[in-house]
Amino acid sequence: MADQNVEWHAVAKASELEAEEPEFAKVGDTLVCVVRLDDGIYAINDVCTHEFAQLSEGFVDGCEIECPLHQARFNLKTGKCTELPAEDDVASYPVKVEGDDVYVGLPKG
Repeated sequence: MADQNVEWHAVAKASELEAEEPEFAKVGDTLVCVVRLDDGIYAINDVCTHEFAQLSEGFVDGCEIECPLHQARFNLKTGKCTELPAEDDVASYPVKVEGDDVYVGLPKG
């Protein structure tokens, strides 16, 4: 997603993100799950596509997050659904870090 197609929103402080501990952020009407992994910080839509539970309340296993409601799993880097009962992917968002500020890029409009 090119920079001109997104609006950047500050969602967290990098120094406050603990490894593999999901954090919730709300940007307008969009719920975002932000997670620090060993190789970077990632952001996906926080709403499970199966039963609308918040993924930020789930647990991280490697580069996947498991929904706390019915154990559907999603790749934190791509948003791809990797485990039933969910079948649809969640949106993944670009992340950039400037100083200690973590920004998530959401589509304009």
